[in-house]
Amino acid sequence: MLIAIDHGNKLIKVPNHEPFTSGLEESDVPPFGGETLKYQGKYYTLSEKRIPYHRDKTEDERFFILSLFAIAYEIEAAGGYSHNVMRIQLAVGLPPAHYGAQHKSFTGYFTGRGVVQFEYQKRPYSIYIEKAMCFPQSYAAAVTILKSLRDKPKALVVDQGGMTTDFLLLKDGVGDLSVCDSLEYGAITLYNKIKSKISAELDILMEESEIDAVLMGRTEHVPDKVAEIVEQQAQVFVNDLFSTLRERGLELKSGTVVFVGGGAILLRRQIEASGKVGNPLFIEDIQANVRGYEMLYQYAVDGR
Repeated sequence: MLIAIDHGNKLIKVPNHEPFTSGLEESDVPPFGGETLKYQGKYYTLSEKRIPYHRDKTEDERFFILSLFAIAYEIEAAGGYSHNVMRIQLAVGLPPAHYGAQHKSFTGYFTGRGVVQFEYQKRPYSIYIEKAMCFPQSYAAAVTILKSLRDKPKALVVDQGGMTTDFLLLKDGVGDLSVCDSLEYGAITLYNKIKSKISAELDILMEESEIDAVLMGRTEHVPDKVAEIVEQQAQVFVNDLFSTLRERGLELKSGTVVFVGGGAILLRRQIEASGKVGNPLFIEDIQANVRGYEMLYQYAVDGR
């Protein structure tokens, strides 16, 4: 069974389940309530408090355990549960700038473990991850609309995630890996700036979910001044990002700029209002990278 997982710093995405926060709570005893996964004698539940940013997600086991939740979700969605050992192939990804240095260690993080046994919601699972393949984020998302990009001499893919904004240049639909990078300038950076400013000026502590709601146009739950600060800081953030890309020699007013990722979906109004992008194209599917991983895996394995 092929399972694609996008290990975001803010959200974990899989094809057939709602994205969930990249956060875990660990316990030595069964916790009360919530979805519970037991692995190597410990109990885990998902948490809305995300794991602090890890440039290298293989530093500890937390992203592997989050992957076990994702695998259980996908097995359930496919109706593929078995009491026997289930053979799994994984398609995963990394930011383009990290890909060259980390893709071997990232695929090795999942393989070579033999049969992995765990319980999800008290149901026993035995899986064997027999193969893992890693692909560049951003390009994977662009693959989902590649047919519409093949006739464009230049398309810049900008993938705004939790902690990074990745960019990759496509020429006639082909990735130019000499023009790609990952900037540590994602939605989490914006959240921290907004929370600090609102705390300092209004003595109000904001949750990230509240900021998301304001950015999506729902302001009834906050004072007008809070909504004003969120909007103003978001516009500054977007303008500064585009200035940074311009400093890298990237022209946004010519060609097509393809925006993907949860950050781009949240900030679409500010992106369009910036006046700095000539022809923006938004991929609204937050799971676009995951669907691209599936397509790239199938192409790599059998040329489809």
